[in-house]
Amino acid sequence: MDALCEALGAKRGRPILLEAAPMPVPGPLGLWVDTPHADLILYQERTTRLHQSHIILHEVGHILADHGSAAGPSPGWETLIPGLSLTGARQVMRRCSYDNAQECEAELIASIIMEWASVLDRVATSPAADPRVRGIHDALTDPQGWL
Repeated sequence: MDALCEALGAKRGRPILLEAAPMPVPGPLGLWVDTPHADLILYQERTTRLHQSHIILHEVGHILADHGSAAGPSPGWETLIPGLSLTGARQVMRRCSYDNAQECEAELIASIIMEWASVLDRVATSPAADPRVRGIHDALTDPQGWL
């Protein structure tokens, strides 16, 4: 998860910061806070690690699909997490339900990434220590995953 967010942040030119938060239950499981200098993904700390990964990937799905709201953050979201300041936030996407196309698309992206990650974890071979051998291996084997 860290490597994915680091690579996506580098491509976007600003970091993606991940932070577990004690979100109220029932309530949102994740938030994407889009600020001018960084993307902050908050996710429910009181759930399993696998579920946390899926929540994070759902928010990453919003980033990848370039979802957003021109209206800015919804009022009242600051009260969900004590100490959270949304000053400067351009938008806040929250994961509560899948009642619109953007939420469904973000959930589909999260599911696809989770599925590919589990498949690649099982079929990936260990890279050779010698970079020349790795290069030959990469040239002669079929690529796996998305290109």
